[in-house]
Parts: sequence; C-alpha cells; structure tokens
Amino acid sequence: MAAGATIHTFDIQLADVDRGVYEELALRVARHPSETEAYMLTRVLAYCLEYTEGIAFGEGVSATDEPAVVVKDMTGRLLTWIEIGAPDAPRLHHGSKSADRTVVYTHRDPAKVAGLWAGKKIHRAEDITMHSFEPGFIDDGVAALERRNTATVSVTERRIYLDLNGTSLTTEILDHPVA
Repeated sequence: MAAGATIHTFDIQLADVDRGVYEELALRVARHPSETEAYMLTRVLAYCLEYTEGIAFGEGVSATDEPAVVVKDMTGRLLTWIEIGAPDAPRLHHGSKSADRTVVYTHRDPAKVAGLWAGKKIHRAEDITMHSFEPGFIDDGVAALERRNTATVSVTERRIYLDLNGTSLTTEILDHPVA
C-alpha cells in the first residue's frame, strides 16, 4: 500500500451479461495522493470490466514496470496489461511486448489521448484497444464516491449500468483503435 494513500472500499455486485461473469467483489483500493478520484474510479471499473481469474491491481501510479491492473495466470505469466488514463507510448510499447493482450481505459478525451501516441512506436498497436465512457459518466460517478462504497455494475450489450451509493448512472463503453 502506498504511503499517504487514502483507502477506499468497494463492495460490488458484478453482473457482466456480455461475458457471463457474475461475482461479488470486495475491493480495498489505495488512492495515492497524486491519483485523482476519476482515475481511481476508472481503475475500479476497468477491474470489473476485465474481471477474470488472476486479476489484480498493480502497485500504483509510481510503478514503472507494472500496469494499473494486471491479469496473470497461475504460473505468473502476464496475460493482460491494463492501463488507465493516458499512458505514454513507451509504456504501451512495453506493455504490449510483455503481455498477450494490452488494453487502455480512459476517463479523458480519447481523441487527445490517442494524439499522444500519433507517430510513436508501439508494439502491436493494431491489437490494442482504448475504451472510454460517455461524457460526464465518470464525473457523475466521482460525485457519488465515498470512502466506503456499495456498487452494482451491470454490463449488457456494451452498456454499463452503475449504481454507486444510491446514484444510478449509465454509459456505453466506447472503443477506439490505438493504431
């Protein structure tokens, strides 16, 4: 856990109809002082949307050799490298070389994020997808955040239905190519 981090807990009922994933998750999330609430909420949503056996949060915003969320198999082999926000091109390049699959979830303007990568060398860029949410979704979710959170995350036909501490939100999951 990061020094000076604020701990948030999330009790989540996850129903991802698209993938056939139904789980009850109890997450303790350390938010580093330099990490925004929007970044943290996007990280939690990415964890839910990518939930599978072997998923875990990375060591935090200061970790250079590990993503925000990672999926490893039982042998420790890196299966999925999951970045949040606006990672730089060298970081995506490294992630794509290190894992079978690389994906980005952003709470920022996807056109501006993609602009950061234009003309840069990114290994298998054509295989990387950036996911974003409709404008205002993350901001509205941040307004509902507390230190102890109860959430229901339902996903059907690439649409998220989020109930966070009694606030109901919905968004489409938008996909953007990296290359």
